[in-house]
Amino acid sequence: MLNKLLIAIVGPTAVGKTAVSLKLAAQFNTEILSADSRQFYREMEIGTAKPTGEELQKVSHHFINNLSIQDDYNAGKYEKEALVCLSGLFKTHDKAILVGGSGLFVNALCEGFDELPDGNTELRVKYEDVLKNKGIEVIQKELEEKDPAYYETVDKNNPRRLIRALEVIHQTGLPYSQFRKKEPKNRGFKTLKIGLDLEKEELKERINKRVDEMLVNGWLEECKELYKYRKLNALKTVGYTELFDFIVGKNDWNITVQNIKTNTWHYAKRQLTWFKKDSDIKWFSPDDLPAIMEYIAKA
Repeated sequence: MLNKLLIAIVGPTAVGKTAVSLKLAAQFNTEILSADSRQFYREMEIGTAKPTGEELQKVSHHFINNLSIQDDYNAGKYEKEALVCLSGLFKTHDKAILVGGSGLFVNALCEGFDELPDGNTELRVKYEDVLKNKGIEVIQKELEEKDPAYYETVDKNNPRRLIRALEVIHQTGLPYSQFRKKEPKNRGFKTLKIGLDLEKEELKERINKRVDEMLVNGWLEECKELYKYRKLNALKTVGYTELFDFIVGKNDWNITVQNIKTNTWHYAKRQLTWFKKDSDIKWFSPDDLPAIMEYIAKA
């Protein structure tokens, strides 16, 4: 399959990855695989900026709404399932599009990981108890001490990622970062990585506008429906945690909205930090489709 090409569209939240991926999929008459881990969950509709129903009808998508928030899922499972999906796609298509801002899942498909140990229920319960009674800061501090390399790039407000890394560290005696492949696995197809980025103020503006739009579209009502499941790992993520705090009266509405915008911006910066370390990524403005097409044509 070395004549097959996976085009990976990556970058920070709200930069415009979905729009570019849809145009490329239409141009090459192919399908899209999502690598946005929040879009996997069908119950999280409004706050994850999924493609619209109309967009999903125009282009076939994979790994959107494929899970429940109660499912146990990780990058290792995604790697295996996405490879099976790609194998099927490449039987009838020369190109496929991968799009998303979850760097761990992008890497899982493009480069692969060493085999990680299965989750440890006892350790997970222990750390969830620490999270509940002592706060996320305690878990953050332990991971920073045990694996500073991974701590530098992980989403520090995502307890699921923090706890999973500590599980592996305790089970193996090795830093979690050592399990991230330094040498890519032989995939049998070519991968072309395209990064999308904007000037700081423009990206901030897009983030703020998107947050406002999602709130208008009923994000708070969605969170009220999901509130009883708030302790599930899938829901411990930017936007949802702030709205859950509002529901119980922890903050007023204006502070809640500002916290969502601020924390989303911080998340976007962490995404950029992750992707900028990958020298294989070629960066473009999301508005410069001709340059992107030219780059793909030379691949």
